[in-house]
Amino acid sequence: MLPLSASFVQIKFDDIHFYENCGGGSFGSVYRARWIPQDKEVAVKKLLKIENEAEILSVLSHRNIIQFYGAILEAPNYGIVTDYASGGSLYDYLSSAESEEMDQEQVMTWAMEIAKGMHYLHSEAPVKVIHRDLKSRNVVVTADRVLKICDFGASRFHSHTTHMSLVGTFPWMAPEVIQSLPVSETCDTYSYGVVLWEMLTREIPFKGLEGLQVAWLVVEKSERLTIPSSCPDSFAELMRKCWVTDPKERPMFKLILTTLETMSNDSKLPEQCNSFLHNKAEWSCEIEATLERLKKLERDLSTKEQELKERERRLKMWERKLIEQSNTPVSSSGMLSCQLSLCVLPFS
Repeated sequence: MLPLSASFVQIKFDDIHFYENCGGGSFGSVYRARWIPQDKEVAVKKLLKIENEAEILSVLSHRNIIQFYGAILEAPNYGIVTDYASGGSLYDYLSSAESEEMDQEQVMTWAMEIAKGMHYLHSEAPVKVIHRDLKSRNVVVTADRVLKICDFGASRFHSHTTHMSLVGTFPWMAPEVIQSLPVSETCDTYSYGVVLWEMLTREIPFKGLEGLQVAWLVVEKSERLTIPSSCPDSFAELMRKCWVTDPKERPMFKLILTTLETMSNDSKLPEQCNSFLHNKAEWSCEIEATLERLKKLERDLSTKEQELKERERRLKMWERKLIEQSNTPVSSSGMLSCQLSLCVLPFS
C-alpha cells in the first residue's frame, strides 16, 4: 500500500458560489455551485468535518469515478468539491419517464461503466478502496450520459482483515456488512448486483419494507430480490452470483467485466433484453407478489412477538400475586419456567 498524505487542493470557501441543494450524500448535503476562480460548475458536499473522503478521492483518477477538485478546510465550512453531473443520480433517472426508453445497449453500457469504475477501485487505483455504499443514488449521470461513481464517505482503504462499522443502505448491503463482520471487496459485488437489478427492473429494491426488516430478511431468511422469470438468463445468473451469501464465492469485478463482454457478443441477447425491458407490465406482478409475501412474513413475526410479550407480562403478574398470597415465598425462576413451558406460543 502506498503512503498517503493530504496533498489535495485546498479551496477557499469564499471562492465558491452556492446554488441549490441537489441531494444528500452519506454524512453531508450536496449543492450545485460555481468555483469562481476556475469559472467551473461543481458539486460541493458540505461536511461537519473532513475525514477520509478527501484523502481517498485525491488519489483516484478514472473515467467512471467522479473527479475530485479539492476540499474546503475552513471551519465550520468543511466541504468536498467535485465535478458536477448535470444528469443527476442514476436512482433519479431510473425513476423518470425517460428511463422507460432504456434498451439493452444502454443497460449493458452502464453495467460495464459501473463495473469498470469498481474494478479500478479494487485493482487498479494507487490503493485498494472498498466503497461500501455502492447504490444507484451514489452513481451520477453526466451530460453526455456517462456514469460516474461518487460519495466515498463510507469508503475505506483496504486491509486483509478489514473490520468495518455498519454503514450504507440496507437494500444494497451485503449480509456481512449488515452484521458488521470483516469485509472484503466483494461486499461491493453484492451491491453491484442490486444496482444491476435496478437498471433492469426500474424498481426500488425491497420497496415498502423498512431498513431493519430488509436486514432481517437478508441475513436471517436469506431473502434476495426477485428476478422476474422472463429476465434474460445471463443477467439473472450474474445477479445471483453477486448475491451469494459467502463473500468468497462472489465474482470479482474483473470476472464481471469478462462476463459482460461475453454477454455483449451474444447475438440473441438484445432482442431478449429489449423484450423484457419494454414489457414490464407482464412481469412486475412477480416482484409485487414477493413484496407482499415478505410484508406478511414480517407482520406474522411482529404478531408473534407481541403475543409472547403479552404472555410474559401476564405470567409476571400471576407470579407476583401468588407470592403476595403465599406465606412461603415462591421461587421466581421455578414459577416462571413452569408457566412458560405451559403457556408460551411456539415461536420461530
